Amino acid sequence: MRRILLGAGILNQTPLDWQGNLQRITDVISAARRNGVSVLCLPELCLTGYGCEDLFLASHVWQTSWEMLERLIPHTSGLAVTVGLPLKLSDGIYNAVAMIADGTLLGLSLKQNLANDGLHYESRWFRPWPSGSHTEYQSDSGPIVAGDLIYRINGLKIGLEICEDAWVPDRPGYRLARAGVDIILNPSASHSAFGKQALREKLVLDGSKKFSCAYVYANLVGNEAGRAIYDGGGMIADAGMLIAAGPRFSFRPFQLLLASVEIADSHSGRASTSEHSPDDAHQEIAFQFAQPGHDDAVACNGAESRSRPLSKAEEFTRAVALGLFDYQRKSRSNGFVISMSGGADSTACAMLVRAAAEFAFQELTGQQLREMFRYQAWPDSCSGPDDLMRLWLTGVYQGTSNSSETTRFAAEQVTRTAGGLFHEFRIDDLVRGYCEVVEQAIGRRLTWETDDIPLQNIQARTRSPSVWLLANLRGALLLATSNRSEAAVGYTTMDGDTSGGLSPIAGIDKAWLRKWLQILETESVAGFGPFPVLKLVNDQQPTAELRPSEYGQTDEADLMPYEILERIEQLAIRDRCSPGQVLITLQQELSAHSPEQLTDWVVRFFGLWSINQWKRERFAPSFHLDEHNLDPRTWCRFPILSAGYQEELERLQRPSESG
Repeated sequence: MRRILLGAGILNQTPLDWQGNLQRITDVISAARRNGVSVLCLPELCLTGYGCEDLFLASHVWQTSWEMLERLIPHTSGLAVTVGLPLKLSDGIYNAVAMIADGTLLGLSLKQNLANDGLHYESRWFRPWPSGSHTEYQSDSGPIVAGDLIYRINGLKIGLEICEDAWVPDRPGYRLARAGVDIILNPSASHSAFGKQALREKLVLDGSKKFSCAYVYANLVGNEAGRAIYDGGGMIADAGMLIAAGPRFSFRPFQLLLASVEIADSHSGRASTSEHSPDDAHQEIAFQFAQPGHDDAVACNGAESRSRPLSKAEEFTRAVALGLFDYQRKSRSNGFVISMSGGADSTACAMLVRAAAEFAFQELTGQQLREMFRYQAWPDSCSGPDDLMRLWLTGVYQGTSNSSETTRFAAEQVTRTAGGLFHEFRIDDLVRGYCEVVEQAIGRRLTWETDDIPLQNIQARTRSPSVWLLANLRGALLLATSNRSEAAVGYTTMDGDTSGGLSPIAGIDKAWLRKWLQILETESVAGFGPFPVLKLVNDQQPTAELRPSEYGQTDEADLMPYEILERIEQLAIRDRCSPGQVLITLQQELSAHSPEQLTDWVVRFFGLWSINQWKRERFAPSFHLDEHNLDPRTWCRFPILSAGYQEELERLQRPSESG
């Protein structure tokens, strides 16, 4: 037996940031070398960034990525490293991982199973590589073997499962086990979703146990390209035991997870314990080089010895905070502006900006942050979240005669508690001016009895120009505050409360968002909070405050209870149930409500869903927080024009035919 040190490098990359991506890769390689790592696994497509989209089809992208790889090779002296990049072969483009050892490019392993579900469209850009085959890539310096490969480096047999490869039933690991590998490396770009880490951990542990090997999982971290947030969470397992697990949602540019494992003197020792018999389907590449040894594993950058599950509230808080932090710095924005209504949505956005500032200072020094945001005009002293929030958050309350002192006070207190700057604008004269222009044109007065929706919408839209102007003056990012429940039924004013360059909570439903605020009022979430000021918001019934107060307007009276709206959305959109199937399920689950009431809510949902697809098409980019969402550009495509379930909904309203 001999002991070796394995490493998983976790990287915060950006599409086409050639110099930055290369620098972070060389930094983590240097850290691995200093710690005596023998084999280092880096994330999938880490040279280009995973989220290049259709630019993967551009010749200059895969040509430049190869140039970057050649520049990187000399930095790998003393250890073996995997580096992901797109590779152009004669018949198409492939998702490749280069294996480099001691300054020598040994081969190019090609991804066999492409991710094509959810927000993944890998088959649009890449071709899957057939297992058990190989070819040659003709580089300027000579041919390089590419395909389904095994590497024998200093006597260690190493194979790869590239991200999705590990998620399919017939995963490559079974064939690697038959070949008797000692180590399987998994370079991944696996976006965060609620509860997903437990599934990843199972794949890693099952792979390590079933294939009788050490298993190294390396993932991206951060908001790489805008919508998907990567949570890191590197893992190293051996013989079915998790021996190292890295922190998730880190704000650091890179992390290094280390673990020491014992490897049999001959790979046949592991092969003999496998349930499979050996075969020779893979091309094997052998390489020897002098490598320094080590004595003990060294934890680096806060790596943990075991995984700790995060609650949904923790995952939500950390994911959106990290998403906002990276979106701001990668878009070179000077903080955020929020139209504060005094309600749950804008309050959640403000508190998540505060979470970003607090988590940043938990991991990074003021000097590190100053360097990361060097384009911002920082004060001479910025030593904590309060200093940061004066730069990062501006809240604006824009009241009308329909607004209440309750919401105005809540908006001000939340903004100030979060540490931001607060402004108040009165917009009645602006609203009245727009109405008078139209009244003169149509020759009559606008009234609530005849023009309810237009009079509501003009108030919401009138708030947009002023807050956009303020954001432009500050060079800041305007956050839209719409949630997923509102997106589903179009309960939002286009060019009003949807105005913004980023919609950070459009991936979360209103019912759960309110629960999160209630938790945060009295409890700490991931070390953030509590904030008693949130009682000012949590005690209110959600309302747009666009009608006069005597109308008693509330969101749920306009729509339906948010919990029921969320359940219908799950069934209709996530589970793709018909209106009739949704109604049957609700009748089984919600017997306290009358069949007539449930039918009305189902009809209302499907009707509003269908006519409001154009709104969802125009939403600002949002974060993907779950495995399903309503973003038509990445997950849920629905026709802008349709019959809107007319026949199905008419059938529901004829009880004799509803079954």
